[in-house]
Amino acid sequence: MITDVHGRELRYFVAVAEELHFTRAAERLHVSQPALSKQIRALERQLGDDLFVRNKRGVELSPAGEALLPYARRVLEVWTEASGALARLAAAQRVRLVVGWSTSPGRDGLLPAIRSRFTERFPQAELRIRQVGWHDSTAGLADGSSDVAFVWLPLAEPERYACTVLAEEPRLVALPDTHPLAARPVLDFAELLDEPFLALPKSTGPLRDFWLAVDERGGVPPRIGAVVAGTEETYEGLVAGLGVALVAAGNAPLLSLGGVVTRPVRGLSPSRLALVHRADDVRPLVHGYVQAARRVAAARVTG
Repeated sequence: MITDVHGRELRYFVAVAEELHFTRAAERLHVSQPALSKQIRALERQLGDDLFVRNKRGVELSPAGEALLPYARRVLEVWTEASGALARLAAAQRVRLVVGWSTSPGRDGLLPAIRSRFTERFPQAELRIRQVGWHDSTAGLADGSSDVAFVWLPLAEPERYACTVLAEEPRLVALPDTHPLAARPVLDFAELLDEPFLALPKSTGPLRDFWLAVDERGGVPPRIGAVVAGTEETYEGLVAGLGVALVAAGNAPLLSLGGVVTRPVRGLSPSRLALVHRADDVRPLVHGYVQAARRVAAARVTG
């Protein structure tokens, strides 16, 4: 059974078959003539037949060589096409940027504004937006499936990431409209300490603690009514009375639907929405997108 015939061996064979001269074939391939001869002999042993007839007049193809030549040319042609396809794919990947998010980065057209500035500088770049579940607080950065990501701070292992804060928003509380506290226009966080809370998955680490306001509890442990991994689960948990939830002001409209209200809360630090990338990522597209985001954020502050 014939196995492990390599493309290099086929290229050597085709060169000798077309030149019918080992020295000229070696010069064409930029290898030494002894090395070329050695490879051809190894191929012949592997195939179990002579590919060339060597005589005083020079080199001629043997019947086996005549039979192999068109197939060898076809294999090399196909491999050249495959190599070209891979090269084109690699080039496309170099101009593709994957933007992850686990929360809506809408915020009055923030995303389109960043895209517009970015594509001005990188018109050939392809932007891909991907949504990542709440189980991954890095929105794909940790496993490399995203190049940059819109995330809420804080993150686990913050030293791995570079962050650009795009917005600071008050944390509101979302609760069923039938809840006794729903009638109040503003709440103190102390009034919520004994309430069951909807919590992010444990995999989100410090972000889970942030949305449970662990730092503002004065040592009172949170009561977990349910674990939620998305907006729909949060809304359903609220409507079902499984608990209350803290939410960024910009995301309140996602939950303020039938049966749910949001209220301001005194005694809480603001939430921070950031654009994040891996600290060791020096690719121009990544830094170009970050710069576009910074310009948009700065224009909104000065505007």
